Amino acid sequence: MSLSAKAIEQTVELFSGLGDITTRRMMGGLCVYYRDTIFAMRHGDGSVRIKGAGDFIAELEAAGCVQWTYVRKNGKSGNMPYWSLPEAAMDDPELACDWARRALEHL
Repeated sequence: MSLSAKAIEQTVELFSGLGDITTRRMMGGLCVYYRDTIFAMRHGDGSVRIKGAGDFIAELEAAGCVQWTYVRKNGKSGNMPYWSLPEAAMDDPELACDWARRALEHL
């Protein structure tokens, strides 16, 4: 399922407080960049995931964020370095940008 123009616009608005936001469609979803650094993704199902690295991963997990996992063709699961954005941040651009800033500090 690919993202609609409205979903892309909502994603840009969610993180617009950061400033220099760009996006790129990828695999039915959207990659979100700040100054050429990818820090978030929006999937075709509408979920937003934020990139986790270093000590920030513990913050994500403490907030109840769930790591993006998938099942490979061979049946084994794999993990991507993205965690669900906290639900409260989905409708709160200030909170979403706070999470994004913290993610970017570790990238």
